[in-house]
Amino acid sequence: MSEQQTTTEEQVLNKEELNEQVTENNQEQEIETANAEVDPLTEALAKIQDLESQLEEAAKKEQDILLRTRAEIDNIRRRTEADVEKAHKFGLEKFAKEILNVIDNLERAAATPNTSEDESVKALFDGVELTLKDLISTVAKFGIEPVGVVGETFNPDLHQAISMQPTEGFTTNQITTVLQKGYLLNGRVIRPAMVMIAA
Repeated sequence: MSEQQTTTEEQVLNKEELNEQVTENNQEQEIETANAEVDPLTEALAKIQDLESQLEEAAKKEQDILLRTRAEIDNIRRRTEADVEKAHKFGLEKFAKEILNVIDNLERAAATPNTSEDESVKALFDGVELTLKDLISTVAKFGIEPVGVVGETFNPDLHQAISMQPTEGFTTNQITTVLQKGYLLNGRVIRPAMVMIAA
Protein backbone atom coordinates (compact mmCIF):
# COMPACT_ATOMS: atom_id res chain seq x y z
CA MET A 1 0.00 0.00 0.00
CA SER A 2 0.99 3.37 -0.64
CA GLU A 3 1.77 5.89 1.95
CA GLN A 4 -0.97 8.14 0.86
CA GLN A 5 -3.52 5.44 1.16
CA THR A 6 -2.31 4.55 4.64
CA THR A 7 -2.50 8.15 5.69
CA THR A 8 -6.02 8.43 4.29
CA GLU A 9 -7.07 5.33 6.11
CA GLU A 10 -5.55 6.69 9.32
CA GLN A 11 -7.39 9.94 8.79
CA VAL A 12 -10.66 8.09 8.27
CA LEU A 13 -10.01 6.06 11.37
CA ASN A 14 -9.16 9.21 13.27
CA LYS A 15 -12.37 10.84 12.03
CA GLU A 16 -14.37 7.83 13.10
CA GLU A 17 -12.71 7.88 16.51
CA LEU A 18 -13.39 11.61 16.75
CA ASN A 19 -17.01 11.06 15.79
CA GLU A 20 -17.31 8.36 18.42
CA GLN A 21 -15.73 10.63 21.00
CA VAL A 22 -18.04 13.50 20.03
CA THR A 23 -21.02 11.16 20.25
CA GLU A 24 -19.88 9.93 23.65
CA ASN A 25 -19.33 13.52 24.81
CA ASN A 26 -22.78 14.49 23.55
CA GLN A 27 -24.32 11.54 25.39
CA GLU A 28 -22.45 12.49 28.60
CA GLN A 29 -23.63 16.10 28.22
CA GLU A 30 -27.20 14.90 27.68
CA ILE A 31 -26.95 12.74 30.83
CA GLU A 32 -25.46 15.67 32.75
CA THR A 33 -28.22 17.93 31.41
CA ALA A 34 -30.82 15.37 32.44
CA ASN A 35 -29.18 15.09 35.84
CA ALA A 36 -29.05 18.88 36.05
CA GLU A 37 -32.78 18.97 35.27
CA VAL A 38 -33.48 16.38 37.99
CA ASP A 39 -31.29 18.15 40.58
CA PRO A 40 -33.28 21.44 40.55
CA LEU A 41 -36.50 19.44 40.91
CA THR A 42 -35.03 17.47 43.78
CA GLU A 43 -33.71 20.67 45.33
CA ALA A 44 -37.09 22.34 44.95
CA LEU A 45 -38.82 19.40 46.64
CA ALA A 46 -36.26 19.49 49.45
CA LYS A 47 -36.82 23.24 49.87
CA ILE A 48 -40.59 22.72 49.93
CA GLN A 49 -40.25 20.10 52.65
CA ASP A 50 -37.91 22.37 54.61
CA LEU A 51 -40.31 25.30 54.29
CA GLU A 52 -43.24 23.10 55.36
CA SER A 53 -41.37 21.98 58.47
CA GLN A 54 -40.46 25.61 59.25
CA LEU A 55 -44.11 26.56 58.77
CA GLU A 56 -45.25 23.80 61.15
CA GLU A 57 -42.67 24.92 63.73
CA ALA A 58 -43.78 28.55 63.39
CA ALA A 59 -47.42 27.50 63.78
CA LYS A 60 -46.55 25.57 66.97
CA LYS A 61 -44.68 28.59 68.35
CA GLU A 62 -47.59 30.85 67.43
CA GLN A 63 -50.03 28.51 69.19
CA ASP A 64 -47.78 28.42 72.27
CA ILE A 65 -47.56 32.23 72.33
CA LEU A 66 -51.33 32.46 71.93
CA LEU A 67 -51.94 30.07 74.85
CA ARG A 68 -49.45 31.89 77.06
CA THR A 69 -50.99 35.25 76.19
CA ARG A 70 -54.48 34.00 77.01
CA ALA A 71 -53.23 32.62 80.33
CA GLU A 72 -51.53 35.93 81.15
CA ILE A 73 -54.70 37.85 80.29
CA ASP A 74 -56.73 35.53 82.55
CA ASN A 75 -54.23 36.05 85.38
CA ILE A 76 -54.34 39.83 84.97
CA ARG A 77 -58.15 39.74 84.95
CA ARG A 78 -58.25 37.65 88.14
CA ARG A 79 -55.72 39.89 89.90
CA THR A 80 -57.63 42.99 88.85
CA GLU A 81 -60.90 41.53 90.11
CA ALA A 82 -59.23 40.62 93.42
CA ASP A 83 -57.78 44.13 93.72
CA VAL A 84 -61.16 45.71 93.00
CA GLU A 85 -62.82 43.42 95.56
CA LYS A 86 -60.20 44.37 98.17
CA ALA A 87 -60.68 48.03 97.36
CA HIS A 88 -64.43 47.66 97.92
CA LYS A 89 -63.94 45.72 101.15
CA PHE A 90 -61.14 47.74 102.69
CA GLY A 91 -61.47 51.14 101.03
CA LEU A 92 -63.09 52.46 104.21
CA GLU A 93 -60.21 51.35 106.44
CA LYS A 94 -58.76 54.84 107.07
CA PHE A 95 -62.21 56.30 107.63
CA ALA A 96 -63.14 53.42 109.93
CA LYS A 97 -60.02 53.96 112.07
CA GLU A 98 -60.94 57.60 112.48
CA ILE A 99 -64.60 56.91 113.33
CA LEU A 100 -63.50 54.48 116.08
CA ASN A 101 -62.33 57.46 118.14
CA VAL A 102 -65.83 58.95 117.93
CA ILE A 103 -67.35 55.64 119.04
CA ASP A 104 -64.87 55.45 121.96
CA ASN A 105 -65.77 58.98 123.10
CA LEU A 106 -69.51 58.29 122.89
CA GLU A 107 -69.05 55.05 124.89
CA ARG A 108 -67.13 56.95 127.57
CA ALA A 109 -69.85 59.58 127.69
CA ALA A 110 -72.56 56.92 127.97
CA ALA A 111 -70.60 55.12 130.71
CA THR A 112 -70.42 58.25 132.86
CA PRO A 113 -72.66 57.79 135.91
CA ASN A 114 -75.77 59.95 135.81
CA THR A 115 -76.60 61.03 139.35
CA SER A 116 -78.54 64.09 138.36
CA GLU A 117 -82.31 64.26 138.75
CA ASP A 118 -82.52 67.01 136.13
CA GLU A 119 -84.65 65.98 133.15
CA SER A 120 -82.47 67.83 130.65
CA VAL A 121 -79.36 65.93 131.83
CA LYS A 122 -81.25 62.63 131.53
CA ALA A 123 -82.35 63.62 128.03
CA LEU A 124 -78.72 64.42 127.16
CA PHE A 125 -77.56 60.98 128.36
CA ASP A 126 -80.40 59.31 126.46
CA GLY A 127 -79.38 61.24 123.32
CA VAL A 128 -75.76 60.10 123.68
CA GLU A 129 -76.86 56.47 124.08
CA LEU A 130 -79.17 56.68 121.05
CA THR A 131 -76.44 58.33 118.97
CA LEU A 132 -73.97 55.60 120.00
CA LYS A 133 -76.41 52.80 119.11
CA ASP A 134 -77.19 54.43 115.76
CA LEU A 135 -73.50 54.92 114.97
CA ILE A 136 -72.66 51.30 115.88
CA SER A 137 -75.50 49.96 113.73
CA THR A 138 -74.43 52.22 110.83
CA VAL A 139 -70.79 51.09 110.88
CA ALA A 140 -71.94 47.46 111.20
CA LYS A 141 -73.69 47.86 107.82
CA PHE A 142 -70.28 48.57 106.30
CA GLY A 143 -68.58 45.51 107.84
CA ILE A 144 -67.13 47.07 111.01
CA GLU A 145 -67.67 44.87 114.05
CA PRO A 146 -66.29 45.00 117.61
CA VAL A 147 -64.08 42.31 119.17
CA GLY A 148 -62.95 41.76 122.72
CA VAL A 149 -65.54 40.54 125.21
CA VAL A 150 -64.95 39.61 128.84
CA GLY A 151 -64.84 35.81 129.15
CA GLU A 152 -63.50 35.14 125.62
CA THR A 153 -60.28 33.20 125.17
CA PHE A 154 -57.29 35.41 124.36
CA ASN A 155 -56.44 35.44 120.64
CA PRO A 156 -53.18 37.26 119.77
CA ASP A 157 -54.52 37.98 116.27
CA LEU A 158 -57.47 39.95 117.71
CA HIS A 159 -56.34 41.06 121.15
CA GLN A 160 -53.42 42.92 122.65
CA ALA A 161 -52.67 41.78 126.20
CA ILE A 162 -51.72 44.63 128.54
CA SER A 163 -51.16 42.43 131.59
CA MET A 164 -51.75 38.99 133.06
CA GLN A 165 -52.98 38.53 136.60
CA PRO A 166 -54.56 35.69 138.54
CA THR A 167 -58.32 36.24 138.74
CA GLU A 168 -60.93 34.09 140.43
CA GLY A 169 -63.66 32.72 138.22
CA PHE A 170 -61.50 32.85 135.03
CA THR A 171 -59.31 30.19 133.46
CA THR A 172 -55.84 30.83 132.07
CA ASN A 173 -55.81 33.01 128.90
CA GLN A 174 -59.39 34.15 129.42
CA ILE A 175 -60.12 37.88 129.04
CA THR A 176 -60.91 39.44 132.42
CA THR A 177 -61.09 43.14 131.50
CA VAL A 178 -61.51 45.00 128.22
CA LEU A 179 -59.69 48.34 128.39
CA GLN A 180 -60.45 49.33 124.79
CA LYS A 181 -62.62 47.49 122.26
CA GLY A 182 -61.03 46.20 119.11
CA TYR A 183 -62.65 46.29 115.68
CA LEU A 184 -62.64 44.24 112.48
CA LEU A 185 -63.38 45.53 108.98
CA ASN A 186 -64.72 42.65 106.88
CA GLY A 187 -62.70 40.17 108.93
CA ARG A 188 -59.46 42.20 108.94
CA VAL A 189 -58.24 43.67 112.23
CA ILE A 190 -58.17 47.47 112.07
CA ARG A 191 -57.57 47.83 115.81
CA PRO A 192 -56.81 45.03 118.29
CA ALA A 193 -58.67 45.00 121.59
CA MET A 194 -56.58 46.05 124.60
CA VAL A 195 -57.33 43.48 127.30
CA MET A 196 -56.18 42.03 130.59
CA ILE A 197 -56.10 38.26 130.80
CA ALA A 198 -56.13 35.69 133.58
CA ALA A 199 -52.85 34.02 134.45
